[in-house]
This record gives sequence, structure tokens and C-alpha cells, in this order.
Amino acid sequence: MFNGLSAFPLTPMDGECVDLNALGKVVNRAALAGADSLGVLGSTGNYAYLSRDERRAVLETAVEASNGVPVLAGVGAVRTRDVLLFAGDAKSAGASALLLAPVSYQKLSDAEVFGLFETVAAESDLPIVVYDNPGTTGFTFSDDLHARIARIPGIASLKIPPPAAGEVAARVSKLRAGLPRQTSLGISGDWAAADALLAGCNVWYSVIAGVLPHQTRALVDHALAGRRDQALAASSHLEPIWALFRTYGSLRVTAALAEDLGVVPSSALPLPLRGLDAEGREMVASAIRQCGVEA
Repeated sequence: MFNGLSAFPLTPMDGECVDLNALGKVVNRAALAGADSLGVLGSTGNYAYLSRDERRAVLETAVEASNGVPVLAGVGAVRTRDVLLFAGDAKSAGASALLLAPVSYQKLSDAEVFGLFETVAAESDLPIVVYDNPGTTGFTFSDDLHARIARIPGIASLKIPPPAAGEVAARVSKLRAGLPRQTSLGISGDWAAADALLAGCNVWYSVIAGVLPHQTRALVDHALAGRRDQALAASSHLEPIWALFRTYGSLRVTAALAEDLGVVPSSALPLPLRGLDAEGREMVASAIRQCGVEA
């Protein structure tokens, strides 16, 4: 569950309602393509924009459509009380693990973030993935805080953002040195995945795998088997998409890709979020042609 490929599907919208039928198809498609786990209600799944009832429905649909593949459930919220409610709902829905980011309105201290993970780990018997996403939460983990949180019983994996170009191997090595041996280390920031897996990361928590599961499965297989040239070539083949991720952010590009490839029938973004403008959509269409990808 904390190794290999973890595909993070979009939560498709039909107007202001979650399109559960489309969600089930997206989840099932990734599961059948060989994802080792499914990261439902991550940032790609727009968890922060959904009500408790919507989150519960998304999880129930995803678990049913997962073909037995473990579902990691995003449970982030501003109040610890709500995180615990979402964690309970995740357990009831059949999720296999929790994905927790330190969501906040007021800036959090290290002590407050440590306390959040300590409390949730004590209250839930599901393993927890620490979601380090400073771009959305505004919180930056220190290596020392990562190491202390990883020693809390129940913490199973870290999901880290992409290191700077040329620094991936050094970053993975430095962080790994402070973690318990059993802690899984996972990479997000899809353009860095091949380098990070080759450098010793256990799992790729992948945005694009919810749309292109076969291509990402092949990249992971090459990297974990130590086939460096093939892994880097598979990533390089998707560079037009990675370039758009770095320019526009992964969510809006992934939503446009999913729509253009027919993976989802309509806009995947809840208001006030809006998709790419006409220029951005043309760039996505161009990237699809350059990469030669198909749904």
C-alpha cells in the first residue's frame, strides 16, 4: 500500500454536485491499470471544497470501484475535531489508510502540527500518510519535525514535495537518514518521480496516474527495478505535460487533460476554481499530441 504507484484521481463535478458515476469509472480505471493504492480526496480530489456528506459519498464510491486496491482517504481540515470525524467516516467507508495535511487558516507552529498527528494517530487505528504540501497549506516541515512525527505509532509514510532540480538524490538521502527504517518515503511533484524513485523513494503519490495510469505504471516498474535509462526516458516522454504542471499547477492541467482525453465528461473543478483559459487549453492539447498519449 505504501510502495509502488499511488494514483490520485480527480473528484469530477457535474455543475455543483460531485459526479459519483464518473468518479467510480476514474477510480476503477486506475485500479485495473495496476495502481498499488488510490489516493482519494487528496488535493487532486479537491477535498477542501467538499462537505462531510460529499466526502463520505466519494469514499464509499471509490472503495466500491477500487477492485480491492487499497484506498487512502484524505481527511485534512482546519479543526482537529473535524479531522477526527472524517477519519471515522473513512474507516466506516472501508478506506485502508488516512492521508493528512496540516490544513490551517491561522499559521501553525511545529508543536501544533506535531499535536495534530499525535492526536489523530491515537484516535484512529488506520495507518497515516503525512501529507507535506506547502504550496496549499502554507506550512513547511523541517526534517526534524518529519523525523519526530514519523516516530509516532501509526505513521506509515511521508508524501514529500518535489526537490529542486538536481537536488533530488541528496534530498531523499538526507531525509531518509532521519526516518525510522520502516517508514515509507513517497514523492509527489510528478516530474521528479523517476529521479526520486531511483534515489530510494518507495512510492510515487501521483497526480497524473489518475488520468494516465498505464504510462505511470510503466515508469514505476522501470524505476523500482533499477532500469534507470528506461525510467528517465518514460519521464522525459511526458515532459510537455510536466512543463505545464510547473507553469499552471498540476490540478488545472490534470483536469484539462482528463476532459480532453474523455476520462471525465465535464469540468472536474468546484467553484470558485476555474479551469485553464483558451491559451492554456490549447497548450494542453498540444502536449497531448507531443506525448502521443491516449486515455
